[in-house]
Amino acid sequence: MSNKKNYGMVIDTRVCVGCSACVYACKQENSVPEGYCRDWVVQESGGEYPKLTMENRSERCQHCDNAPCVTYCPTRASHYDENGTVQINRSLCTGCKACMAACPYDARYVHPEGFVDKCSLCRHRIEQGLETACVSICPTGSLNLVDFNNMNEKTRALLRGKLVYRQKEHAGTEPNLHWISASNKPGA
Repeated sequence: MSNKKNYGMVIDTRVCVGCSACVYACKQENSVPEGYCRDWVVQESGGEYPKLTMENRSERCQHCDNAPCVTYCPTRASHYDENGTVQINRSLCTGCKACMAACPYDARYVHPEGFVDKCSLCRHRIEQGLETACVSICPTGSLNLVDFNNMNEKTRALLRGKLVYRQKEHAGTEPNLHWISASNKPGA
């Protein structure tokens, strides 16, 4: 066990039904303006008939350990929080979009008020000992908030023996979102 936190998510695509409850909970909890989102659901299909596959995947900022958005932010508005997440200090953000250009996950947008915004992993809720809004509303238990430095038995059991992948690992970002898949993924 470590005193240092490193929050991220384990998302079980095998049980995600693509309902978008996570998206609506996030919008409500974080006052996300109409037409924008901090998280979204992707439906990906593959294979060839009669062996077809389909995966529903809830996506958001990856809260990378080696985040290019932090590296390339000229004002240091994008920064690492003490809980291991990547955050944005709105008062320092000039809306220059350098972080958006650097992010390989397209996880950011310019808020109508001029600052760049993204998933904060509900930092305000984590500080209160609560789950993120998306995790608390997910009807299938697909979304799991995890402190990767202090994984409990539930998390270890969830990951044990499963096909787990992270997106765009080749980018060297060390993303903290892990997807459990029913089929082998290329790590898109």
